[in-house]
Amino acid sequence: MEFNHYSVLLKETIENLDIKPDGIYVDGTLGGGGHAYHVASRLSENGRLIGIDQDKDAIAAAGARLAEFGDKITIIRSNYSNMKEELHRIGIDKVDGIVLDLGVSSFQLDTPERGFTYREPDAPLDMRMDDRQSLTARDIVNDYSEMELFRIIRDFGEDKFAKNIAKHIVAARVKKPIETAGELTDIIRAAIPMKVQVTGGHPAKRTFQAIRIELNKELEVLQNNLDDMIELLNPGGRICIITFHSLEDRIVKTIFKKNENPCTCPREFPVCVCGKKSKGSVIGRKPILPSEEELEANSRSKSAKLRVFERA
Repeated sequence: MEFNHYSVLLKETIENLDIKPDGIYVDGTLGGGGHAYHVASRLSENGRLIGIDQDKDAIAAAGARLAEFGDKITIIRSNYSNMKEELHRIGIDKVDGIVLDLGVSSFQLDTPERGFTYREPDAPLDMRMDDRQSLTARDIVNDYSEMELFRIIRDFGEDKFAKNIAKHIVAARVKKPIETAGELTDIIRAAIPMKVQVTGGHPAKRTFQAIRIELNKELEVLQNNLDDMIELLNPGGRICIITFHSLEDRIVKTIFKKNENPCTCPREFPVCVCGKKSKGSVIGRKPILPSEEELEANSRSKSAKLRVFERA
């Protein structure tokens, strides 16, 4: 199956990245190379793009798509949490721009054997972004305690029926391990009132999202590495981050704001004495959202938000 991924907020991301032809840019979630292609096409012979992704299918697809740019492109199979180390390994200390698209690719969602989808009953419970990882979604569903399942479904799925869903999962797996998306979906359906299922969208969506986020440590990786990515930027360099989840967006908003105004002095102090200096500025007070045209073309873009930070 071809690796397809609609590049959400593409025009807006490329515009806000403010690309310098001779600059060095990083796409930390390379995917099929959609954003990367448009960055690379704006670079001179002196420019450089480093693409990072932990998914081997994405690496293969992006390599083919970006082949025409030759030596301007370096592709690394890794998690963007290792960006600083990977860049230093190839002799790069600073960059002029970073892009992160935190969405799950259409390829991952639409390939049943990858186990991300709740729409294919026979799909395995996998959900690994990196198949070199041993832990799978099946392990979480069958091995996490009821309290742990409740926590992740409540926090990462933001599902008000999290407690009942966790209870039903634990009760069901006593009889036999839960192996497929269909089995898990049926258990979730039984835990949610029918009147909610009629109006609330697919009942399994939030739980599958929660398990995926937990398995791949998506929020933890973002939280722990965003400061370092801002540090990697040259003066005037920008980082553009596209989120699809309210918790992701909250993390980006909070860390951008902290880097813009890190002062911890009490408000009544006439001057700053803590010595913490601003790292730059947030571009725009509100996130950039998809246009009506984009929403019509790709319904999966409806929860997307783009936030931009410029290094001082």
